[in-house]
Amino acid sequence: MTDEQSYQALEVDTLGQRLGGVEAVASRVGGNPAEWQIREVGDGNLNLVFIVTGSIGSVVVKQALPYVRMVGESWPLPLYRAHFEYYALVRQATRAPGVAPEVYYFDKPQALIVMEYLHPHVILRRKLISGERVAELGATLGEFCARTAFRGSELSMASPDKKADVGLFSGNVAIPAITESLVFTDPYYGAEMNRHTPELSPVVDELRRNARLKAKVQRLLMKFTANTETMLHGDLHSGSIMATDTSVRVIDPEFSQYGPMAFDLGMAAANFFMAYFSQPAHRKEGDLEEYQAWILEVITDCFTRFDEEFRHLWQTERTGILFPRALFEEQGNSADDACDALLEEIREDALAYCGIEMHRRVLSLAHNADFEEIEDPALRAKLEARNVLMGQALIMEPEAYCDLNALVALAKAYNQKSVL
Repeated sequence: MTDEQSYQALEVDTLGQRLGGVEAVASRVGGNPAEWQIREVGDGNLNLVFIVTGSIGSVVVKQALPYVRMVGESWPLPLYRAHFEYYALVRQATRAPGVAPEVYYFDKPQALIVMEYLHPHVILRRKLISGERVAELGATLGEFCARTAFRGSELSMASPDKKADVGLFSGNVAIPAITESLVFTDPYYGAEMNRHTPELSPVVDELRRNARLKAKVQRLLMKFTANTETMLHGDLHSGSIMATDTSVRVIDPEFSQYGPMAFDLGMAAANFFMAYFSQPAHRKEGDLEEYQAWILEVITDCFTRFDEEFRHLWQTERTGILFPRALFEEQGNSADDACDALLEEIREDALAYCGIEMHRRVLSLAHNADFEEIEDPALRAKLEARNVLMGQALIMEPEAYCDLNALVALAKAYNQKSVL
């Protein structure tokens, strides 16, 4: 019997019976499996997610479905994506300890992962919409991106190990294909599953007529598809981050693949910019300016900490085949200039990827609640327009905004822009 033939989707009524005999689960939950409290909490686009609680504690059970949940069975999706999420979580635990949830159990045929229950953490996007702050948010994410980028590359890894890992992750075909279409291609033409606020149409029409912009996006897609610099989270948005007021954790790396070092950093920054531009619909006038200023601080902290940690790792963990010490330090040369140049390239590409993500979340299929929960369509379109136009600027001239002061000034300028 194949894995697909033995697969059965989990249900609240039968989950205890199916997992009660698994020691890694039972020992952490405790009590009689028939008395476990089980809640389905999955509100994402792809998977089933349950919180299982017993006399000792709680775990999260996540199971892939054989289709895209937000669309239905008309869009089939292979179960093997859960395998790559498991592989990614294991690698993240080594490369950026303490940020990803701990994995307790993995069942490959059932495409399910049992992992740490993050409590009292909540989805970061909800905290941003509610106007809540998280200490060291930008610094934590910048450090996470730097550690996973550096340690998943041949700056650090032995070349045979890196190549073997690239070969392993190359089997994750269906999920990267979603990114390639929904992120890089669909926003820029009338794709079948696209949707956007109708009042935004004048801005969208002009964007899609911009051939130079579309060419730049496709060049970035070429980098994304051909470049295997490091293992990516692949979908690092504010819904894939959980937080308390003082703690930050990163979840859901099922879009993981090997790709450009700049990609995760750009995706994270884009979601903070979208939170920034959406704030006038969520905050009262007295709180608005101060909270938006804090979000911009999060963005600058993220880029700053990325650079700091990357430089630290460059000095202390550069043991791979790239920029070897035999060519630099052992010949009395500094490798600092090489690091500076690489970081400049990463930041430029990250800003361009940021602009693309700012577009796809309002023009493609999967939207952000930051904008979606704005009930007034005219106001929503006005704020989305600012987001779209700044995204365009970042794609067209990312080199102009690598200075963080210039980046912040650009956001503030578009935040005052009356477009519609």
